[in-house]
Amino acid sequence: MSLYTEIGGEPAVNAAVDIFYRKVLKDDRIKHFFDGVDMGKQASKQKAFLTMAFGGPHNYTGEDMRKGHAHLVAKGLNDSHFNAVMENLGATLTELNVPGHLIAQAAAIAESTRKDVLGK
Repeated sequence: MSLYTEIGGEPAVNAAVDIFYRKVLKDDRIKHFFDGVDMGKQASKQKAFLTMAFGGPHNYTGEDMRKGHAHLVAKGLNDSHFNAVMENLGATLTELNVPGHLIAQAAAIAESTRKDVLGK
Protein backbone atom coordinates (compact mmCIF):
# COMPACT_ATOMS: atom_id res chain seq x y z
CA MET A 1 0.00 0.00 0.00
CA SER A 2 1.37 3.43 -0.91
CA LEU A 3 2.06 6.12 1.68
CA TYR A 4 -0.58 8.20 -0.14
CA THR A 5 -3.22 5.56 0.59
CA GLU A 6 -1.99 4.90 4.13
CA ILE A 7 -2.24 8.54 5.20
CA GLY A 8 -5.76 8.90 3.80
CA GLY A 9 -5.41 9.90 0.15
CA GLU A 10 -6.49 13.19 -1.34
CA PRO A 11 -8.35 14.60 1.70
CA ALA A 12 -5.32 13.95 3.91
CA VAL A 13 -2.84 15.49 1.47
CA ASN A 14 -5.08 18.52 0.97
CA ALA A 15 -5.44 19.06 4.73
CA ALA A 16 -1.72 18.57 5.30
CA VAL A 17 -0.71 21.10 2.64
CA ASP A 18 -3.17 23.69 3.92
CA ILE A 19 -1.96 23.34 7.52
CA PHE A 20 1.68 23.15 6.41
CA TYR A 21 1.53 26.47 4.56
CA ARG A 22 -0.23 28.15 7.49
CA LYS A 23 2.74 27.10 9.62
CA VAL A 24 5.34 28.09 7.02
CA LEU A 25 3.84 31.55 6.55
CA LYS A 26 4.12 32.16 10.32
CA ASP A 27 7.72 30.88 10.50
CA ASP A 28 10.11 33.84 10.59
CA ARG A 29 12.96 31.62 9.37
CA ILE A 30 11.33 30.92 6.00
CA LYS A 31 8.21 32.99 5.40
CA HIS A 32 10.11 35.63 3.42
CA PHE A 33 10.73 33.09 0.64
CA PHE A 34 6.99 33.23 -0.06
CA ASP A 35 6.69 37.02 -0.38
CA GLY A 36 4.69 37.77 -3.52
CA VAL A 37 3.85 34.10 -4.15
CA ASP A 38 0.31 33.18 -5.19
CA MET A 39 -0.29 30.76 -2.33
CA GLY A 40 -3.35 29.22 -4.00
CA LYS A 41 -1.22 28.15 -6.95
CA GLN A 42 1.64 27.15 -4.64
CA ALA A 43 -0.66 24.92 -2.56
CA SER A 44 -2.10 23.30 -5.70
CA LYS A 45 1.40 22.51 -6.99
CA GLN A 46 2.44 21.16 -3.60
CA LYS A 47 -0.66 18.95 -3.36
CA ALA A 48 0.02 17.49 -6.81
CA PHE A 49 3.71 16.98 -6.00
CA LEU A 50 3.09 15.27 -2.65
CA THR A 51 0.37 13.10 -4.15
CA MET A 52 2.86 11.87 -6.75
CA ALA A 53 5.79 11.60 -4.30
CA PHE A 54 3.68 9.60 -1.83
CA GLY A 55 2.61 7.12 -4.50
CA GLY A 56 -0.76 8.53 -5.54
CA PRO A 57 -1.97 9.64 -8.97
CA HIS A 58 0.69 11.43 -11.03
CA ASN A 59 -0.76 14.84 -11.95
CA TYR A 60 2.31 16.93 -11.12
CA THR A 61 3.32 19.17 -14.01
CA GLY A 62 5.65 21.56 -12.22
CA GLU A 63 9.36 22.02 -12.76
CA ASP A 64 11.91 19.63 -11.33
CA MET A 65 13.09 20.48 -7.82
CA ARG A 66 16.44 21.95 -8.86
CA LYS A 67 15.00 24.29 -11.49
CA GLY A 68 11.92 25.19 -9.45
CA HIS A 69 13.97 26.31 -6.45
CA ALA A 70 16.98 27.93 -8.19
CA HIS A 71 15.55 31.43 -7.69
CA LEU A 72 15.27 30.72 -3.95
CA VAL A 73 18.83 29.39 -3.75
CA ALA A 74 19.89 32.68 -5.37
CA LYS A 75 18.08 34.44 -2.48
CA GLY A 76 20.04 32.42 0.10
CA LEU A 77 17.99 29.23 0.57
CA ASN A 78 20.17 26.82 2.53
CA ASP A 79 20.13 23.77 4.81
CA SER A 80 18.80 25.72 7.79
CA HIS A 81 15.77 26.75 5.74
CA PHE A 82 15.26 23.21 4.47
CA ASN A 83 15.42 22.00 8.08
CA ALA A 84 12.72 24.54 9.02
CA VAL A 85 10.50 23.21 6.24
CA MET A 86 11.08 19.67 7.49
CA GLU A 87 10.13 20.74 11.03
CA ASN A 88 6.91 22.29 9.77
CA LEU A 89 6.10 19.17 7.76
CA GLY A 90 6.64 16.94 10.80
CA ALA A 91 4.57 19.23 13.02
CA THR A 92 1.77 19.26 10.44
CA LEU A 93 1.63 15.48 10.17
CA THR A 94 1.78 15.15 13.95
CA GLU A 95 -1.11 17.62 14.27
CA LEU A 96 -3.09 15.44 11.85
CA ASN A 97 -2.41 12.37 14.02
CA VAL A 98 -0.44 10.58 11.31
CA PRO A 99 1.31 7.58 12.89
CA GLY A 100 5.04 8.01 13.54
CA HIS A 101 6.17 5.36 11.06
CA LEU A 102 4.25 7.14 8.28
CA ILE A 103 5.70 10.51 9.30
CA ALA A 104 9.14 8.91 9.04
CA GLN A 105 8.33 7.71 5.50
CA ALA A 106 7.09 11.16 4.49
CA ALA A 107 10.19 12.77 6.01
CA ALA A 108 12.46 10.37 4.12
CA ILE A 109 10.74 11.26 0.85
CA ALA A 110 11.04 14.98 1.58
CA GLU A 111 14.67 14.58 2.67
CA SER A 112 15.47 12.86 -0.63
CA THR A 113 14.83 16.20 -2.39
CA ARG A 114 17.30 18.22 -0.25
CA LYS A 115 20.23 18.28 -2.70
CA ASP A 116 18.06 19.19 -5.68
CA VAL A 117 16.08 21.83 -3.79
CA LEU A 118 19.32 23.41 -2.57
CA GLY A 119 21.06 23.10 -5.94
CA LYS A 120 23.89 20.93 -4.59
